Amino acid sequence: MIDRRPALIARCRRVADVISAVNFSREHDLAVAIRGGGHNVAGTAVCDDGLVIDLSEMRSVWVDPDERTAWVQAGATWADVDHETQAFGLATPGGVVSDTGVGGLILGGGIGHLRYKYGLSCDNLRSVDLVTADGNYLTASEDAHEELFWGLRGGGGNFGVVTGFEFELHPVGPDVAVCLVFYPSDQLTDCLRAFREYAESAPDAVSTLVFAGELPDEELFEGDDVHRQKFAIMGCYAGPVDDGTRALSALRELAEPIADFSGVMPYTELQQILDEDYPDGMHYYWKLLYLDGLSESAIDRIAYWADVAPSPLSTVDVWQLGGTISQVVVEDSAFAGRHAPFLLGVEANWEHPVDDDANVGWVRDCLDDMRQFSDGSVYLNFPGFLEEGEDMMRTTFGPAYERLVALKDEYDPTNFFSRNQNISPSGAVQTNGGDSIDV
Repeated sequence: MIDRRPALIARCRRVADVISAVNFSREHDLAVAIRGGGHNVAGTAVCDDGLVIDLSEMRSVWVDPDERTAWVQAGATWADVDHETQAFGLATPGGVVSDTGVGGLILGGGIGHLRYKYGLSCDNLRSVDLVTADGNYLTASEDAHEELFWGLRGGGGNFGVVTGFEFELHPVGPDVAVCLVFYPSDQLTDCLRAFREYAESAPDAVSTLVFAGELPDEELFEGDDVHRQKFAIMGCYAGPVDDGTRALSALRELAEPIADFSGVMPYTELQQILDEDYPDGMHYYWKLLYLDGLSESAIDRIAYWADVAPSPLSTVDVWQLGGTISQVVVEDSAFAGRHAPFLLGVEANWEHPVDDDANVGWVRDCLDDMRQFSDGSVYLNFPGFLEEGEDMMRTTFGPAYERLVALKDEYDPTNFFSRNQNISPSGAVQTNGGDSIDV
């Protein structure tokens, strides 16, 4: 869905390359876009007639197993991180698709399979290295540039080009207990009620997700079940596998399943289970909305919107939140969704441009309807909200928004980094232009 032509792509390998690219773009008044590890469906990683700072070759990962820390370059993917950390039976909360870029996910929060016990990706940061709009290099942590460190944990890519992250690691794997069970769609409302009750008393080590749609997969299903409307419950237990198998068993007994692929598997395999659902070359439009709860009315509307999706590849998702996520206060990080018990995801995934309007319209209509069950705040890492601008950012961040604006004023007063879920500086905004140059 994105077709933009930059004047230049700088494929950086070192911090010095990033500094040079930032300085070059500023000196030539070029538009600038930042590409991390990939998986960006909003198109903010590329711009017309400007400079793309491409970090995808900066993907090294170093692990200190004694200190239980990892240092990760900003162009890495979660597969890169998992590969290194699992060699020592360690992990940090990542996403749920292994080819997601580390940088973009963390800066917006980072919701993954370990979230309930270990929090968001950004909650596990110890420090962040970045290049600012004026070409300076610095490290932000709890002991240096503390306010910037606060903003980088959930405030998006507004304050600089991140070149590296230091993470805290936790004992996870190499094997984990996993629930992955598929049920027929006519059981969705009853099972969402049971899922709601389960989430209220689930063990701290359990993180769960429901996704509903046609879910066609000829490798997983046979005959009429391939195109049958269905939903899946997916869960991970971040602890001993025997305990996990027992803790997840109730989710496998909510109704008569179509198929049950639950069991014990390597953590790296769990991280890759959804990769094939998001191939390059598809059309994607996603939005996520925090829910106040799963009321009877909300459950009915979720079932309705899953049933009327125009593409068989699309889903309506319900993420369990809470746990460690809700225990971090807003004064400690900029992430804005800690109050919500659930997160609603509406994912339009389709193949042909002729279907663009129908699928984008379905997502927007669904979110407009579901706002009645929400305070209107959104998870910014699913970036269909870019077109909604400052009002949506103010709604999402609430009182923290002005604090983020103050950070923007300090580190990027001309809005040099504007191709993101943007927080505008308070002064007259001078976005860097898009005039082309000969290269």
